[in-house]
Amino acid sequence: MINFHVVIVDYLLAVLEVEMNKIIYVIIPILAFSIIFVNMFFGHLIFTSETQEVVNKYSVYIHLLSEWQSDSKNIIFEVTNTWHKSDKINNANHVFDAESKEYNANQLHEINGKSYVELKHEFSDCQEEWQPMLYRKAVDTIRHEIEYVQGQQLRIDPSVSIYPDIENKNYDNAEQQLKIKNGYVQFFPICTSQDITSYNYSVKTDNNDLGFDVYFVSSYLERENFANSEFDYYRESDCYGINKQSYSGTCKNIKKDSGLLVIFPDNIKPWTTKVTVNLYEHD
Repeated sequence: MINFHVVIVDYLLAVLEVEMNKIIYVIIPILAFSIIFVNMFFGHLIFTSETQEVVNKYSVYIHLLSEWQSDSKNIIFEVTNTWHKSDKINNANHVFDAESKEYNANQLHEINGKSYVELKHEFSDCQEEWQPMLYRKAVDTIRHEIEYVQGQQLRIDPSVSIYPDIENKNYDNAEQQLKIKNGYVQFFPICTSQDITSYNYSVKTDNNDLGFDVYFVSSYLERENFANSEFDYYRESDCYGINKQSYSGTCKNIKKDSGLLVIFPDNIKPWTTKVTVNLYEHD
């Protein structure tokens, strides 16, 4: 026998869900417009903060030229670098002047005898305080919350990204070490006002066919040394990861010229490979 009370309740819940969806579809565009509007007029005030951290976001676009074996020739690195303010930046009279800065341009480079074009978007040095625009911060926060619910983030705080340790299951570590010897290597410098510091870091890729290696190294020179016997890196277990698709760690007692190396084999498949890199100076 049909329970009419249950039928009525289910019907009312269905009607309520439809109405709530209609409301959400109206609220989201209004909220998005409001965020953009506020950012246009007050974004510079919002991000002139008294916090003790500097947040810098930039992108690095890599186009591998014909001598690379990869089917896909494009890698995009999305980088977030957060560090503690120096005395210079803490000075109230210190003002960021975007008009006086030169934007990054296309540059032709070579590694392991193979050429590539590098383009950096936005300011990627460590000299100035630069904060993300309000709308970008809002989008990043929403994305972080979604990834947290999906299990792709291990920390609910949107200001820090910690990714799960996911191994590449397509092939083993021994094969990975053979593949990456002739692969692409990218260096990301840390930003610090201290001679010795510690950094949290996290890296993930949307390429499910390959694994990456990641190493904290003492200087940019190790990028050139990677393919030979002179390569050296911080040996503590949290300072490197091998054959990963997602990884996080904390590297302690590193020098001010240090940085993160991310290495991919030279057999990238279509389409463009996206890599997300987060660096946070540790207390």
